[in-house]
Amino acid sequence: MAKALVGHLGGPSTAQLHQTVLLKRRVADLEAEVARLKTENDGLLAALHERVETVTPADLLEPVGR
Repeated sequence: MAKALVGHLGGPSTAQLHQTVLLKRRVADLEAEVARLKTENDGLLAALHERVETVTPADLLEPVGR
């Protein structure tokens, strides 16, 4: 049915095709940004876990100013 409607209306215009290209590029950019942020977050979590593992009970009793 959709094919019939698009064929009947003459298909997408040049402007619509251009918009589609721009939107696909934007989606790809956003997906890359999400991947970069996930990698950064994983690194931060690993550093946090490393730091938590090295904390001793004595470290918790020390004053904050030290």
